[in-house]
Amino acid sequence: MNKNITNISGVTLIEILMGVVISIVMMAAMFTSYNVVNNTYSKVTDTAKMSQAGREVLGMIMRDVRMAGYKYFGDNIPYDAKEHIPIKITKQDLNNPCDKIEIVYGDIESNPLKFKRYRVTYECVEDTSNLGLKILQKKKEVWVGTLPGAFQVDGTSDTYDSEDVVQYVQDLIFYPIDNKGQIIHPPPSDINNTDKVNSIKLVEVLLSVRSKNKFFRSKKKRIKEVLMDGGRKIGNTEDKYLRETILITAHARNVGL
Repeated sequence: MNKNITNISGVTLIEILMGVVISIVMMAAMFTSYNVVNNTYSKVTDTAKMSQAGREVLGMIMRDVRMAGYKYFGDNIPYDAKEHIPIKITKQDLNNPCDKIEIVYGDIESNPLKFKRYRVTYECVEDTSNLGLKILQKKKEVWVGTLPGAFQVDGTSDTYDSEDVVQYVQDLIFYPIDNKGQIIHPPPSDINNTDKVNSIKLVEVLLSVRSKNKFFRSKKKRIKEVLMDGGRKIGNTEDKYLRETILITAHARNVGL
């Protein structure tokens, strides 16, 4: 006698549903882990870029401050008491979102032999795309002998108009320090403390930058008092961004020589 026996094997609907649920849970766990790692990596990268940009621009300012007042032996460019101030600091006001610094120093052109004088300016402008933040710009001009008292961009590779050097600036502050370690206030210029334009020995530079992307999970006021200036508060708003404040001391080694 022939017996037709059919063996039917498979999974039930309940087993299929359980497999789907387990797969969803595993995918959700993997996505959550990836999201956490990606967010952490983005925060670390953003913080590193913020710190690096701030330190690079401060290194640039330090090098220029060290050049302030430098002149080659035999420099025959007439000194202008108003325009040739080695270090001129303009404090924050309605026209200056941050402190502004102008640095003047001499140079030489070898062929043909010609003495030159340059002025480097660091100043902030309002960042129209990020309310409350500034963009730090740098400009380099040359003294034009035929126009007494005038610096300008002459179109050569040695000079350039205002260029962005760092974004997301919260504040930039300069303090001129004399040989006794005291702050010169107000900063020497052609109208204030004129007898002290060659007395600056150090320049304290404080730069505060903000992260590009949100950093913290919750909003909170994270106020930092600015060194030696209680009226300049950094981060006096409630948000989720990280801010870093960097302070350096630049030695004005050529001023007053």
